[in-house]
Amino acid sequence: MSTVPTLHELDEAQAGESTLFDSLARLVPEELQTAYYRVLAHTRTLSPDDEMLRILEAMGILALLTRHTPKDIADERERIQAMLDAHLQFSDEAQEKMLGYVHFIESRLAELPSEIEVGLDPQQIAKILGESLRQHFVSSGMPETVAGLQATSIAMGNTQKQLIGALRDLTDRDGGVAARVESANRQIVQTIERRTRTLDELVHEFKTDLLRIWIPIVTGATMLIGLFAGMEIQGCRDSEPPPVTQSSPIPPQAPFIPNSAQEPTAKAAGHHVQGSTAKQTEHVGR
Repeated sequence: MSTVPTLHELDEAQAGESTLFDSLARLVPEELQTAYYRVLAHTRTLSPDDEMLRILEAMGILALLTRHTPKDIADERERIQAMLDAHLQFSDEAQEKMLGYVHFIESRLAELPSEIEVGLDPQQIAKILGESLRQHFVSSGMPETVAGLQATSIAMGNTQKQLIGALRDLTDRDGGVAARVESANRQIVQTIERRTRTLDELVHEFKTDLLRIWIPIVTGATMLIGLFAGMEIQGCRDSEPPPVTQSSPIPPQAPFIPNSAQEPTAKAAGHHVQGSTAKQTEHVGR
């Protein structure tokens, strides 16, 4: 039993992919198939980067080119020759047909009757064409369009003149709108400057009055309030009853001030202070 792998087994080993050696196998005669597959089985054990495998692949490519290139060149030559023959045949037929048409036209022109010759008069043809063009021009509405464009151009000219006059009035240095606006702006700036100076003077006067009049008044009022408050407190202290003396010596005790006596005194002092503060506030507001 032979151990040489067949082409079917090699195809299964390559998972169905067609390789260079498969293509070469189709060129090997049947009597050399066994030796070829023996060598091919040996190449299966080589590394993909093996130099011998690369040499075999290069030789296989050269064999394929040597086998198929002449046949491809011959087929291409036959195809080009067929195309050239068809082109030459078509050119000859076209030339023959063209010469036939020329002879036919010349014979027809030579046999034209006199009425047709009169009808082919260039002046008559030009006259007919001119009249036809004039009628088409009139029916196309071009004259009305031209008249409308003329009216539009006249209206645009008038509008341009009016616009130029308005711009002249606007930019006139003597009495134009721009001159009047500039004058108004100048007056507004002068008015604002005058009012600013007036406000500065008022603020200066207010500061001067505050330093000369209001601060001394507030200081004097504060001193008066303090004076009256001190007098009231001193009066409250003077109105307290003297301590009771006993025959037996007792340790000194702090004087007891009843709540009923302290509350009227505090209320009187607070009322006096509030009245003085209200008077001072009213005087400052004035």
